[in-house]
Amino acid sequence: MDLSTIILAGIAFVIVWLLFSAIKIVREYERLVVLRLGAFLDVRGPGPTLIVPIIDKAIKVDLRESYFEVPHQTCITKDNAPTDIDFVVYYKVVKPAESVLAVQNFKGAAIVIATTTLRDVIGNIVLDDVLAKRDEINKILRTKLDEVTERWGVKVTSVEIREILPPRDVQEAMIKQMAAERNRRAMVTEAEGKKISAIKVAEGKKQATILEAEGDRQAAILRAEGFARALEQIYNVANRIDVKTMTLQYLKTLEAIGSSPATKIILPMEFTRLLQPLIGYAEKSMGQK
Repeated sequence: MDLSTIILAGIAFVIVWLLFSAIKIVREYERLVVLRLGAFLDVRGPGPTLIVPIIDKAIKVDLRESYFEVPHQTCITKDNAPTDIDFVVYYKVVKPAESVLAVQNFKGAAIVIATTTLRDVIGNIVLDDVLAKRDEINKILRTKLDEVTERWGVKVTSVEIREILPPRDVQEAMIKQMAAERNRRAMVTEAEGKKISAIKVAEGKKQATILEAEGDRQAAILRAEGFARALEQIYNVANRIDVKTMTLQYLKTLEAIGSSPATKIILPMEFTRLLQPLIGYAEKSMGQK
């Protein structure tokens, strides 16, 4: 292989390399920030684009939402309680040029800003509110971080606190408080159950008493109706009995009394009056003879 062939092969390789270097494929979720001789030229994409090799420098910027973690930070609350907090920051690039030109290392700068902001926010809140108002703290952190990162072309979309660790003595007190609260709820539930049970028992007794009273009332009504019917029947029978029948009944009774072993018999005065008709009948019979 002679020298001219080697030179031509080298030139062909350089041309192919330049062509591949000049053609850039930008994806839908990316943008290409182009610097020409160190100066900002423009933002390109998505799709294929051409740049001038060696002269132009292309920096790809991802527009998708991403996140970075802020490790445990010891913060002093307003009531002087040291508390360890870690959280996650979600963000997305909205201005590709500013994200390249305005900040050198966005994540490193954002972590420093997030740490400082967290300590400032927690320092103005008492420990009870730190534990109870996590969502409000997330909103405050997101707002303050977004104010800083806006000049970098980055939008902070969300801040989520993952873990809050209060001092050990506070944790022990919280555990005791939770145990006491569970016991209180158990006692309340038990008392409520007993109350409901007592109400049910009383209601059952009430219904039983009502039913018993209703039964007694119905029985009394039936007894009264039976007694009234008996009286009515006695009255109807008595209306059909004449004096002779009554006298005969008295005589039968007198016969039964006379058959008894008693030596003395006491007769009521009314009995002599009932015998008057019989005496009259006997006298008439004797007169006819």
